[in-house]
Amino acid sequence: MLTSLETERLILRKPNVSDVDAAVAFFTSERAAGVGGPLTEGQAWRALAGEIGHWDMRGYGMWSVTRKGEDTAVAMIGPWFPNDWPETEIGWMVWDPSVEGTGIATEAARAAIDDAFSRLGWDTAVSYVGVGNTRSARLAEKLGAVLDKDAKQPEGKDVWVYRHPKPEYLK
Repeated sequence: MLTSLETERLILRKPNVSDVDAAVAFFTSERAAGVGGPLTEGQAWRALAGEIGHWDMRGYGMWSVTRKGEDTAVAMIGPWFPNDWPETEIGWMVWDPSVEGTGIATEAARAAIDDAFSRLGWDTAVSYVGVGNTRSARLAEKLGAVLDKDAKQPEGKDVWVYRHPKPEYLK
């Protein structure tokens, strides 16, 4: 199992217990509104545990994103596919507001998309973006994803479904 990826500025690594403080800070804040938050501290802890467990159950999962030379997670970005999801997803949560606008989410998401299509062998990938979350929608569009109004949404979720194109070199 591959447990890390590297980009020009970032390390994307399997999440671990050292991410709990950053995860709890994010999930208990208003910034988590797009992913069902804000949560209680206990719910936030369980959300991170779910991310870690996804790795054990699927052999892959969302990456904790850190700057090279640091180990504090500033985001969580990558492949996500719970049993009740209609399609494989590339998801993102920017945990640290100071990295917004720096291109870190774009850089990490591009690496995650490439890995999902190439190493994981995905044929399709979507991103579920909460209706009204224009920042997240802009990121999806910047990554080349297109709004797919006919795509199935996860049950009970009111989301826009953005479909990512397969990288050209894999077509």
